[in-house]
Amino acid sequence: MQFGRTYEEFEVGAVYKHWPGKTVTEYDDHLFCLLTMNHHPLHMDSNYAEKTTDFGKNVVVGNYIYSLLLGMSVPDVSGKAIANLEVESLKHVAPTFHGDTIYGETTVLDKTPSRSRSDRGIVYVETKGYKQDGTLVCVFRRKVMVPTETYIKERGGEQPGRPEPIQPPSKNVEK
Repeated sequence: MQFGRTYEEFEVGAVYKHWPGKTVTEYDDHLFCLLTMNHHPLHMDSNYAEKTTDFGKNVVVGNYIYSLLLGMSVPDVSGKAIANLEVESLKHVAPTFHGDTIYGETTVLDKTPSRSRSDRGIVYVETKGYKQDGTLVCVFRRKVMVPTETYIKERGGEQPGRPEPIQPPSKNVEK
């Protein structure tokens, strides 16, 4: 399985459809809210959401949807990244509710060689998230610094930190 891309592997205009999708549960939403200390009742209190909001039910916190899409894009976009440099824009277009399934896709908008180091480049991408019915829910653009093939080769290949399995010693039995 490919995990990220080198600078040379990105093509402007390419679209990566991230698979699989993720069905968002109430547990996912509440855990994310608790971990990030977002206690807004729109996300945490179903009685409040039902009685006082236009939605009539809890809305999944938007930054969870953004984080989910960012994570979905890692195997296709930033799995080899040296750094995430910038999130240029983030738009929450439509609400997501418990039970919705999110799917993502990323389009390569541009790529630029690094001006200071020849072993890396900057890739500019836009990621979109959709619900199961095709409704666009989230769009963000970001810049990612990725290595060139030279960078990878100079550092020992694709997985330089991964240890090799230890082979059991062979048993030489004398007769």
